[in-house]
Amino acid sequence: MITEEQASQAVAEILSSHKKERKNLIPLLQEVQTSLGYLPEEAMQKIAGFLEMPAVEVWGVATFYNQFRFVPLGKYHTVVCMGTACHLAGGRLILEALERELDIKVGETDEDDNFSLERVACIGCCMLAPVIVIKDKIHPKLTPFKVEEALIPYKQEAQSEES
Repeated sequence: MITEEQASQAVAEILSSHKKERKNLIPLLQEVQTSLGYLPEEAMQKIAGFLEMPAVEVWGVATFYNQFRFVPLGKYHTVVCMGTACHLAGGRLILEALERELDIKVGETDEDDNFSLERVACIGCCMLAPVIVIKDKIHPKLTPFKVEEALIPYKQEAQSEES
């Protein structure tokens, strides 16, 4: 995990590379998220101060676009495809199984920062539906029963790192 001091320094460096113009709001939000992995409240407040605009406007823009995250991703970020093919092949059941197995909801990260869960409109693997991606590895043709099986190596790795 990145420390608060490191995050503050990263935000300061990003701000110093931009002009104080409102049109830079989205690029600033994107760069901060790329650097930190998400948009902490403190970073959005610094952006607001830098652009001399109310923090609520920065928050409004950030929450409008679904590309922005407000919690850090887990080490094993899990993405569930909910595109048409995956949805018709049981994507909703896969998502529900993941929520049960990980004990988190979409948009959340578990308390150990190991797993986070996100749903997306399409991954682009329609022939393999339903699909999830865990830490950039595609898991195709899932069933709710196969979800538990797909998670085993990641849970084991997380457990061995904690020991």
